[in-house]
Amino acid sequence: MHLEIRQTKDGSNTLYVPELNEHYHSVHGALQESQHVFIKYGLEHVLEQKKDLKVLEVGFGTGLNAILTFPFALAKKAFIQYDTLEKYPLSEEVVQQLHYENIILNPELHEYFLKLHAAPWNVPAEIIPYFTLQKMHESLEEYVAPNSYYDVVYFDAFAPEKQPELWSNAMFERLYKAIRPGGILVTYCAKGSFKRSLKAAGFEVEALPGPPGKREMTRGVKPLPADR
Repeated sequence: MHLEIRQTKDGSNTLYVPELNEHYHSVHGALQESQHVFIKYGLEHVLEQKKDLKVLEVGFGTGLNAILTFPFALAKKAFIQYDTLEKYPLSEEVVQQLHYENIILNPELHEYFLKLHAAPWNVPAEIIPYFTLQKMHESLEEYVAPNSYYDVVYFDAFAPEKQPELWSNAMFERLYKAIRPGGILVTYCAKGSFKRSLKAAGFEVEALPGPPGKREMTRGVKPLPADR
């Protein structure tokens, strides 16, 4: 797959896939989008409820969501198990060309970013005692998740019109089963058809303010049992 480096409006780089006419992140700001969607309305929301988390990311991509999650384990001593799916891993050359050291201003944090990419595939890797990464070289269609296991799912797949197979009712039914009661799924997407799929799977759907360039984003919540 041919990839091109593109700078987004907040100064952070993303990747462009000419075959799909699609970017890995928002052109309005890769860093801002990840921080807003996956960290503010995903990770931080769940950390208000519990300290030890299991995260599933659909689309490891550039590793931006992972390195933005990492400091919460480092600073808050929150135990984070970070499982991430990626069918098409990036080469070391492409990772270096992203120049994320320009947005990850902490040199130590940038070293950890490189460690995330250097970690082996398909086995858990303890990056620090509070953060375990497992990169799985497979697609969401192939992955068999444990039931009621994850606290938060970062759903960062390409847009529905680019990867419709990942936005089907069947996929969200599988993810619903994989999320623990009270857990959440967050994504940048706010399409009506997508939200209807979430509801059909059993999620309670929340429309939240979107990152720069988008009016809305979506959070799906797996309800707690009625007798709780």
